[in-house]
Amino acid sequence: MTRKEWEAISTARDILGLGEAATRAEIKRAYHRLSKKYHPDTSGDKTEKKESDIMYKITAAHDLLMRYCDQFRFPLQANERDDYDVEDWWMDRFGQDPLWGKQKK
Repeated sequence: MTRKEWEAISTARDILGLGEAATRAEIKRAYHRLSKKYHPDTSGDKTEKKESDIMYKITAAHDLLMRYCDQFRFPLQANERDDYDVEDWWMDRFGQDPLWGKQKK
């Protein structure tokens, strides 16, 4: 991803008031919250031109972040690393260590 694309994503994130990481659901909630506040039909403010401009920015930010999220491929099958339970993971890494491994009696 280019610097320009990252800057656009950062700007979109700021417009929607999101943190450094967000789920799709959080993006949608932020969009809906701001839409209720700034949409010219529901805001009740007489400055419809200003509200309309803000709404265009909110919509563009939402659309950009959703397109960004749509580009990711998520694993739909467990891989070998996901099969560990906590004790197996610990023993695999530290089981041979005299302090952390199983103690001989």
